[in-house]
Amino acid sequence: QIQLEESGGGSVQAGGSLTLRCTAPGFTSKHCHMQWYRQFIGQRRTWVASLDNDGGIRYFSAVKGRFTASVDRAKDMVYLQMNNLKPEDTAMYFCGCAPPGVSIDGWYWGQGTQVTVSS
Repeated sequence: QIQLEESGGGSVQAGGSLTLRCTAPGFTSKHCHMQWYRQFIGQRRTWVASLDNDGGIRYFSAVKGRFTASVDRAKDMVYLQMNNLKPEDTAMYFCGCAPPGVSIDGWYWGQGTQVTVSS
């Protein structure tokens, strides 16, 4: 079992920045592909970025160039640097640990951290 915990959310004005952090003790032992997802009110969780266990990083098109995901395996930490935030980025953000070959129903998730961007 891996317990994830996100932090770093908050309220900012459009154009501002936030850095989300995810503590994920043990994720390296499960060779997880780490994930950032977000959930808008009344909608399903949607993908934001992936950090593959081989070092590859991918982004949803709407955040590419504004968001930067990174991982510190020595500290069991994952980060999401968010710059030039827009009101449409307002959502609950979740960190996920995706073990290889496991469907999303079997991933590990944190409780989320709220990001609110005002215009």
